[in-house]
Amino acid sequence: MPRYLSLVRIDESAAPAGGPSAELMRRMGELIEEMTKAGVLLDTAGLTPAAQAARVDWDGERVSVTDGPFTESKEVVGGYALMQCKDRAEALEWTRRFLAVHGPEWTIACELREINEG
Repeated sequence: MPRYLSLVRIDESAAPAGGPSAELMRRMGELIEEMTKAGVLLDTAGLTPAAQAARVDWDGERVSVTDGPFTESKEVVGGYALMQCKDRAEALEWTRRFLAVHGPEWTIACELREINEG
């Protein structure tokens, strides 16, 4: 079965000041449990804020490191889910459900990509 990576994109400046609410974490926990029992969810996690990140670039000759935050980035990857689904339609449905648990106080998007297995 194909594997899919769902990259959670978020505008950190528009996120609720207190972060995820207890209610959101409860709903998220229920969905994660359901996905795990269904054998779909392989791994998932949230990421630290972009202010704590580093970007490593290669220009063809040398490597440079830039510490966050990155002023040119409005939307950043805030988390991910690695899923194994029977097809793209199933991966899209789980991703849709993940987005829906967030409620109206969050504006997020997921970029869903199938992993190229070779």
